[in-house]
Amino acid sequence: MTPLPEGYRPVDVPAARRDELLLVDGWAFPGSPTPEQAKDWPLPLSWDRARGVEAEDGELVAVHASYPFTRFPVPGGRTAVSGLTWVGVHPAHRRRGLLRTMIEEHFTRSLARGEAVSALFAAEPAIYGRFGFGLAAMDLHLTIPRGAALRDVPGSADLRLRIEHLDAERHGPVVAALHGAVDRPGWATRQSAELQAASLHDPDLYREGAESARIAVVERDGVPVGYARFRRKGDWAPAGPRGVVRVRDVVAADPAVAHRLWSVLLDLDLMATVEVGNLPVDDALLRMLVDPRAALPRLGDNIWVRLLDVPAALAARRYAAPVDVVLEVADALLPANTGRWHLVGGPGGATVTATDAPADLALDVRELGAAYLGGVSLAALATAGQVTELTPGSLAPAAVAFGWHQAPVCGWVF
Repeated sequence: MTPLPEGYRPVDVPAARRDELLLVDGWAFPGSPTPEQAKDWPLPLSWDRARGVEAEDGELVAVHASYPFTRFPVPGGRTAVSGLTWVGVHPAHRRRGLLRTMIEEHFTRSLARGEAVSALFAAEPAIYGRFGFGLAAMDLHLTIPRGAALRDVPGSADLRLRIEHLDAERHGPVVAALHGAVDRPGWATRQSAELQAASLHDPDLYREGAESARIAVVERDGVPVGYARFRRKGDWAPAGPRGVVRVRDVVAADPAVAHRLWSVLLDLDLMATVEVGNLPVDDALLRMLVDPRAALPRLGDNIWVRLLDVPAALAARRYAAPVDVVLEVADALLPANTGRWHLVGGPGGATVTATDAPADLALDVRELGAAYLGGVSLAALATAGQVTELTPGSLAPAAVAFGWHQAPVCGWVF
């Protein structure tokens, strides 16, 4: 691991240093809550996974942490993933290599816990590619006119829907159960008690003039089968009401549930538009809308993936078609990943072994991370010069095998 410069030392960041961590976070991300503003807030951190860097005088000047995603969905399976988060360096201590050392430490600690994969949301995309993270999923953002027409879905009108003020004690178990049941690649579940508590907290600071959080719950035969969390912000113009519905997340067990939720969200009184983001690019809503163009769809970058243990990570997922390929992987930061790996797999499982056989495809670990969740095609990466086909005819079947029938997405930013 790259050593820290003279005068700096790595340290644990326990809960007792909460205020110091918040100060560093505020310097790294302007607009973050101050220790005073957040004194009664539940923070989402697992404190045993929070680390930092101290200057010589004991000041905490950099931090990073990770979330424990032990059941992270990957194509056809689930695996342990280390969710890198809260990465920040005080501006007076930048350009000294602190970030690089923290990232390398994160890799080492994640591997020691048996986490073969790391994932993150990138505040600045240009930063993390150089550490081997690849953009593995895009997400969909929509701004939908109120009253937008939906195509019919049988059974939607038969479902019961309740709209209530979000209450952590009452609705927390419903949200956790339904959110945790989603099996889409990339869909990180808030497993820890800290993450769940922070997710249900609704401070004024983050409402931006809108109302407190609401929740719509859909039931079938008395059993919750879907929910949407949202808030409204009223506004008026000479022509009439121009309110906005801001939808935080939507979870639906089947098409009828999704249709029932959106039928209500798109028709709330005094609203003009509905805003929603972090949707998968194949979300049901885009197909239900009679006029999807009017929803002003746009794409954003979603989750980034880094393979820390290439053979373990590749063996943890399934493949859409039979695959037998030798991958020549380059990894500048984790030399154990560099080499040739023989992947044999399919829908039922996979094995990955080191080999001296000639390689079929050559790529950096960054591109392997981009393709890992099945949403980025190896063939598309090859068109950009990021995957090299060494054995003619090997690229197309490998690209098909690495793909998946669901687009990956994480429905919340960590």
